[in-house]
Amino acid sequence: MVGYLLNIAYATLMLVASPWLIYAAIRKGKYREGCAEKLWGRVPSRAGNATCVWFHAVSVGEVKLLVPLVRELSAQRPDWEFVISTTTRTGRALAREKFPDRVTFYCPLDFTWAVRGALRRIRPDYLVLAELELWPNLIRLAHRQGAQVAVVNGRMSDNSFPGYRRIRPLIGWLLRHVDLIACQNEQYAERFRQLGASDKSVRVTGSIKFDDTETNRDHPASQALRELVGISAADVVFTAGSTHAGEEEAALEAYVQLRRRHPELRLVLVPRHPERFAEVARLLADSGLPWQRRSQRSDGAQQERASSPSERSPAARQHDSEATRVLLVDTVGELSAWWGVTDIALVGGSLIPHGGQNMIEPAAFGCAICFGPHTQNFRDVVAILKKQQAAVVVEDASELKDFVQRCLVEPNYPAELGSRAAGIVAAGQGATKRTTAHLLALEMAAEPEQRVRRGAVDRHAA
Repeated sequence: MVGYLLNIAYATLMLVASPWLIYAAIRKGKYREGCAEKLWGRVPSRAGNATCVWFHAVSVGEVKLLVPLVRELSAQRPDWEFVISTTTRTGRALAREKFPDRVTFYCPLDFTWAVRGALRRIRPDYLVLAELELWPNLIRLAHRQGAQVAVVNGRMSDNSFPGYRRIRPLIGWLLRHVDLIACQNEQYAERFRQLGASDKSVRVTGSIKFDDTETNRDHPASQALRELVGISAADVVFTAGSTHAGEEEAALEAYVQLRRRHPELRLVLVPRHPERFAEVARLLADSGLPWQRRSQRSDGAQQERASSPSERSPAARQHDSEATRVLLVDTVGELSAWWGVTDIALVGGSLIPHGGQNMIEPAAFGCAICFGPHTQNFRDVVAILKKQQAAVVVEDASELKDFVQRCLVEPNYPAELGSRAAGIVAAGQGATKRTTAHLLALEMAAEPEQRVRRGAVDRHAA
């Protein structure tokens, strides 16, 4: 009965949202890929009977945090199979890149028929959900089939908690189908308990996002970008990463006000969503400044291999330098490497009421970090950064300009900020190993009734 009621609710929501969904599909190219996987559960069928772990990550950020976890788990259980599903197109693209030897697919929508179809094809022994993906049909049907269900890097933000608390009976019932909830901190763990999760299922492991974070500024990916756009030791790179509407304007305004007095300053804009690349390009075109798209530099790199910098004319080299003083990164999956060439970092999604984006990566590289006041999605990380004076909160475009200016005129200031930030990341690592240990403990602690359910499903399938 629960499944049918949920089907009706989902269908109603899709009907109401259909005009917007159709518009987004036609104008922005969203939602068109993987329809058979999403609507009918026609995901790739798994051959063989090896133990299988199905990891689900919504988008780019969740895919990245799965990388060290999959690596650690596969090292300890090399005979297991691992498949990865995502929700978004960008997440799917990154999953294919990060897991080229694994099966990747779009997660089915939470309709009973789609979920059942995917479960029949994948036959998972474990379903591992990243952060906060509490889809009722997926969880209960996987549980009914005999899979162990886990949430890793679990969080329950200030925005999410009140909404879930209003439907506590339903959420409590759902959480009792989850065998492990590995939380980022004790505050999140207590919120899961208040919603009805059992004490034995909730564990505090820390944030996986601190692990497998690159810290070496001479890493090949960062070094390649530095050479691609001609960043010299004298340049100061100001990167606004994972930005949303309104934040590129603030960064550009700061750059315009400071560039003449500080010709060493360079600006790199990395919008959060690919569908906004054209919008930000129009903003830059209207500014009257020389600028370039990152995708255009790919072609330029091929030309430069045929003609070394010393063979090119001074005028050509000067043109390249001017064109890339302002760069729009219109590619996906490169932000981490761009943080590695960054001196001053604005972490997006924070000047507007979005909740903030991941500031751990620029912290790991020792960037001088600032972000806006809206950072509730990373409240615990922000609290540590602020407490140890490793980042600065800027309320608006004016304060952003003042922060960038201070970094330019006081060389010791950004160095001290960055050093403290990098130290925080180093101290926070280890969550991957703790999470892996709890996942492997599920192997030994499987309830007899789950083994019975799994056997019943197998007999029925036969």
